[in-house]
Amino acid sequence: MPADLAVLGLGHLGLPAAQAASAIGVGTVGYTDDQHTTTELNAGRPPADSTLAAADLRRMLAAGFQATSDPTVLARVRTALICAPTPPAADRRTLDLTGVLDAARTLAPRLRPRTLVVLESTVPPGTTEDLLAPALEAGSGLRAGRDFHLAHAPGRLDPGNRSHDYSGTPRVIGGLTPACTEAAAAFYGRLADKVVRAKGVKEAETVKVLETNYRHVNIALVNEMAVLCHELGVDLWDVVRCAETKPFGFRSFRPGPGVGGHTPPIDIAPGRLRMVELAQEVNARMPGYVTQRAATLLNEYGKSVRGARLLLLGVTYKPDLPDQQGAPAREIARNLTELGGRLSFHDPYVTQWRVGGQPVPRADSLYEAAAGADLTLLLQHHSVYDLQGLAAKAQLLLDTRGATPAGAAYRL
Repeated sequence: MPADLAVLGLGHLGLPAAQAASAIGVGTVGYTDDQHTTTELNAGRPPADSTLAAADLRRMLAAGFQATSDPTVLARVRTALICAPTPPAADRRTLDLTGVLDAARTLAPRLRPRTLVVLESTVPPGTTEDLLAPALEAGSGLRAGRDFHLAHAPGRLDPGNRSHDYSGTPRVIGGLTPACTEAAAAFYGRLADKVVRAKGVKEAETVKVLETNYRHVNIALVNEMAVLCHELGVDLWDVVRCAETKPFGFRSFRPGPGVGGHTPPIDIAPGRLRMVELAQEVNARMPGYVTQRAATLLNEYGKSVRGARLLLLGVTYKPDLPDQQGAPAREIARNLTELGGRLSFHDPYVTQWRVGGQPVPRADSLYEAAAGADLTLLLQHHSVYDLQGLAAKAQLLLDTRGATPAGAAYRL
């Protein structure tokens, strides 16, 4: 099947987009300069941390999907999605846009008139117009908005969410011109049940800023409440249970050991979004707070972290997924190791785990490991965990997710 769509970047944004397009019969090619990734994908082996199952990948390949590191294939497509990662930059306050620029420079010499280019990567407002457009124009000799369509569609997929899959999640579209918006809306209208047109490309980019920061700010609030309630002797989890019965004006968030995921807080004007900066500080303190709670709990039972056998349960950033991006488990493990703790871990989705360059032993028998550990820390609540049974087996269980029955464990 000839490729009609190119997806540049085959990570947490690109692979789901390629899967959705392949499923409806769009000839799709996935481009990455990582030869190992293309080889593995074409052999039917998805990345270890991907939400894409092997069976899903086989269906994509059967439908004609192909991964490639050959940029010449980009000259044959009518639509190109740039799904490059934009991780935090070295200053931890801005985003690293190197991947977006690299994708643009690869695509530009192969760009044809009337092609639709859509940026899905998380970026600060203004990036599509002020950074991507000039890079595409310089390498192609074409004008964005005149010779080719350019738009932004912020990534919105919630990995592992069965209630809101790719097609069931409305897509926001903002184009450089009204014609660009309509071209992008026509494309995404094939993939999603609903398309929402933003006023312009900057508005579409800023949607992601608002959505991401909304999550981080609200998690920070409930994390601060968790610390305060522990000091006051108040059961936060009961407070949340009661508060979420309010049918208006309240959306429930849960505290935890930290905030993971692929999209960090976005401060588009450092110093201007003060609440976002504060939220980042609060959430960044949570792994240290969990370490402190673990040490205090051991001390209350006459034990020290030094030499203690510590079992960490769940090292991914979301339940029932293998993705470890930004998961707080690694920082907690590093803290406990520095205090002299003897660590092991268990996660049904992770077979090997390293912290500080050193492998952490994996517990094969979960209940035996919990019974033998001085302290078990639940860092991620995978559905396969029988928490009542674990609470009965463990000498001490610190539940950072509030998943155990009240009174069965110490909760954050």
